[in-house]
Amino acid sequence: MTYTAIGVLAVAIAVLLDLFAFKTRMVTRPIFWVSYAIIVFFQLISNGLFTGTQIVKYNGSAIIGGISPADVAPPFLGDGRIAFAPVEDLLFGFSLVLLSLSLWVFWGRRGIDRTTVSGPPMWRK
Repeated sequence: MTYTAIGVLAVAIAVLLDLFAFKTRMVTRPIFWVSYAIIVFFQLISNGLFTGTQIVKYNGSAIIGGISPADVAPPFLGDGRIAFAPVEDLLFGFSLVLLSLSLWVFWGRRGIDRTTVSGPPMWRK
């Protein structure tokens, strides 16, 4: 299975869980898309730094495009990339953000973590 197929599958699973299993319907809310736009902006910056400087390299046969020579920095746009990052990274990022937010809302509706328990333990006297 290629990185592309896994990325598409991850998005499909996250959307199906959001809409039908958790019933949080995050993808139908405008605030989700505004929040995601902010997140994806910073994702492109950080991902672009790693892939543009070739700290992270991808096998060209596993991603969309991938025709760039391995010893040359990938293009900023084109060849299946946006801001040096493969489109598949955006698919994974979307699925991770959607799943995290869906689970947060799902558990919050069920009363999980209604009481703050962070900080040092409180000892009874």
